[in-house]
Amino acid sequence: MATKIRLQRRGRKGYAFYSIVIADARAPRDGRFIEKIGTYNPNTNPSTVDLNFERALYWVEEAGAQPTDTVRNILSHEGVYLMKHLHGGVKKGAFDMEEAQRRFDAWKESKVKGDEKVRATEAQAKKKAYEEELRAEKAINEAIAKKVAEKKAAAAAAAAEAQAAEATEAPAEA
Repeated sequence: MATKIRLQRRGRKGYAFYSIVIADARAPRDGRFIEKIGTYNPNTNPSTVDLNFERALYWVEEAGAQPTDTVRNILSHEGVYLMKHLHGGVKKGAFDMEEAQRRFDAWKESKVKGDEKVRATEAQAKKKAYEEELRAEKAINEAIAKKVAEKKAAAAAAAAEAQAAEATEAPAEA
């Protein structure tokens, strides 16, 4: 039986959320599957992946399941293919398992730092945009307040003139 690692669509219209599943190649996209090994949410920045690493490595390395292009990119980004490559080096005798694990941990740490940097940059940009919007809104409110103050001053001056004119006319009539 040819097995595929593929995405199974979930979520509402316009807001896709995917399960990463192992399925028979002949099964429909959202149909029957063998095992669910994770989830993928492309709606966040960066995309959120929750993956059972050991099971994904088993299916890629030992069972020979073929991933789709998108899933291959996800698995590569999560380090499954790097670990498969390192296991190949251990089998060939290039280095031992501890060295392979050390190399993988170093790679994973640099990846986490990169993701944190992206999140921090995104948060900083969001904060800057909010402050800019607030500054623009304050400027607009100050301009409106100035116009209202001018109108009130003009109305008060007109009322004072009318009162003065009325006061000068009232003694003349009396």
